[in-house]
Amino acid sequence: MTDVTVAPAAPLKATGAFYVETVTWVQHWTESLFSFRTTRNPGLRFASGQFVMVGLMKDDAKPLVRAYSIASPSWHEELEFYSIKVPDGPLTSRLQNIKVGDQVLIGRKPTGTLVLDGLKPGKRLYMLGTGTGLAPWLSLAREPEVYEKFEDVVVTHTVREVADLNYAELLDHELANDEILGELIGGKLKYYPTVTREDFKTRGRITDLIESGKLFADLGLPPFNPAEDRVMLCGGPSVLTDLKQQLLDRGFVEGSIANPGDFVLEKAFVET
Repeated sequence: MTDVTVAPAAPLKATGAFYVETVTWVQHWTESLFSFRTTRNPGLRFASGQFVMVGLMKDDAKPLVRAYSIASPSWHEELEFYSIKVPDGPLTSRLQNIKVGDQVLIGRKPTGTLVLDGLKPGKRLYMLGTGTGLAPWLSLAREPEVYEKFEDVVVTHTVREVADLNYAELLDHELANDEILGELIGGKLKYYPTVTREDFKTRGRITDLIESGKLFADLGLPPFNPAEDRVMLCGGPSVLTDLKQQLLDRGFVEGSIANPGDFVLEKAFVET
C-alpha cells in the first residue's frame, strides 16, 4: 500500500455537467485496486449510497466518465472513490495514474437506488457487496441514520484474494472506536469478509454462504426473513442476478425510492 503525493497538473476547464475537483489523496491497494479522494464543491448534495459520474477530459476536450459510488458519507467534506484498474479500460487505464494535486471531473447530479429511502422499515440491514461494490457500504456504514433505523447492520465483502479485502481495518475496528460515530454504532456493525480463491477464515461466494446458512450461523443471526430483514446489493452482474433470485425465492420484494421494498440493488456499473 502506498500513498502518492506530487505537484499539481494543469487545470481542467469546467463543463456545465461537472464540477472540477482536486485530488487530495491516492491509495494503491494492489495492482488492480486503488482509492482516491477529492475536494467537494459545497453545492454537491447527495444521499449516502448514491453514485456520480467521475472522469477526466479526453485529448479531444470531451469528458470521459463512468459511474462511481461515493465511498464517503454524505456529511464528509471530501469525496472518496474506490476503483478497479482495467489495463485497457478507456477511463481507468488513465485514472489509475492520478496524483495528489491533479484535477478530475465530478458529476453534478448524484443518483442511485442504494439509499435508505428505497427500503421499508426493518430490524436488520444487510449490505452484500463484491469487489469494488463495497464502495456504497463505506458511505452507508458511516451514516448515522443507518444505526438509528436498524438494530443490526451487516456489511459483507466477497473478493478473490485476501489482499483485496481493502478497508477491512475500517469496518472491523476503526468505526466502532470512532470518536464521533463509535457510541452510535456500538455493537450494531458486523463486518463479514469472504475470499473465494485463497484460504481464509471465511471462504466462498456469498451466495453459497447464504444458501448453506453459514453466513447467519457465523453472525449469530436468524436466516433471511422479509418481515424483518432489509438487503442492499452491489457487485458484479452475475452475482447480483444470483443474489436477487435468492431474495425473491425467500419472498423479498424489490424496492425503489418511489415504492420502498425489502431489497434494492445497483445496476449502473460497468468495468471501464
